[in-house]
Amino acid sequence: MVVNPVPDLAAVAAAFDLPGPFVGGEPHGTGHINDTYRVTVAGPAGPVRFILRRINRRVFPNPELVVANTVQVCQHLATVYRRQGVTDSDRRRQVPVPARGGAWRHVDAAGDWWCAFLFQEDTVGRDEIGSEDEAWQAARAFGRFLRDTTDLSPARLAVTIPGFHDGRRRLADLEDAAAADACGRVQEAAGELAFVRDHRSVVAAAERLLAPGVLPWRVTHNDTKCNNVLLDAVTGEGLCVIDLDTVMPGSALFDFGDMVRSFVSAAPEDDPDPDRARLRNGIFAALAAGWLEPLAGVLTPAEREHLLLGARLIILLIGTRFLTDHLRGDVYFRIRRTGHNLDRCRNQFHLLADLEARQADLERILRAIP
Repeated sequence: MVVNPVPDLAAVAAAFDLPGPFVGGEPHGTGHINDTYRVTVAGPAGPVRFILRRINRRVFPNPELVVANTVQVCQHLATVYRRQGVTDSDRRRQVPVPARGGAWRHVDAAGDWWCAFLFQEDTVGRDEIGSEDEAWQAARAFGRFLRDTTDLSPARLAVTIPGFHDGRRRLADLEDAAAADACGRVQEAAGELAFVRDHRSVVAAAERLLAPGVLPWRVTHNDTKCNNVLLDAVTGEGLCVIDLDTVMPGSALFDFGDMVRSFVSAAPEDDPDPDRARLRNGIFAALAAGWLEPLAGVLTPAEREHLLLGARLIILLIGTRFLTDHLRGDVYFRIRRTGHNLDRCRNQFHLLADLEARQADLERILRAIP
């Protein structure tokens, strides 16, 4: 993929209403898409840290929609937390920082869009879930996010990536990439292509559920990876849902499905040995219980009935996207080695196969949760 040039962080920081001069900055996080930096400024009472994020315009061609959605959701959550009497609201939501002049973004000389946020001190993020308690806490934070945005109409949010979870589109993109075979990689991925084609029924079943009037449309995060929740560094409590670039109208099944995809595997997403991508039942049970706790009385019976279909769909689609990017020459997701996206794809498909083999057990786990 195209690598963005290293930015002048001092100049970007100076464009925002930060409480002092720039001291230093460094890359932050392990995201695949945007460029994120943690910067320090000299505040009146000592160093203060902030997050600067450069929006990837190849992925988000209308960055103004990302900014508008993010600010609207953050402000909505602030209102909800005031109503709930939450005393540490700024630790439980992202806090945007305006640019000088009042706008919620800065556009640099290269035309890149930047946002700034307060850095959440004394928190940690996990690229992998290490325990059932971490799974419960992180999932509960995502469940609270879904609950606390139920009175924000999805119609008020823009679609930042059209067709993000459109299964038919993702299958078509894959077939186009396979037909073009621009990098001569189709032969080595023949087994993965066959796997996707054998799972078209998953996409068809999801399409029927996602038809208008079947399931409610909600404000969904759409990228519920475990590292998009910050945990309290001392207590381990799931505090703050971050990275709101993909917040837009969607189905609760999307958020549950991506949590399962991100949380339950016994192996890292890009493990070169896909046989290690096995589902951990205990982690699944913990994340399901944590997520459903704040959503009692919120989800419809139909949503609860089809949660596992959401997991199957999202695992299939992200694996398909990794495979498509591999065939196209790794133009979308960041890679660190040749074949990185193919490893990611194979992990997803092994995880999906394992989930399907255990589906009856997982359904029993879900039915046992109040």
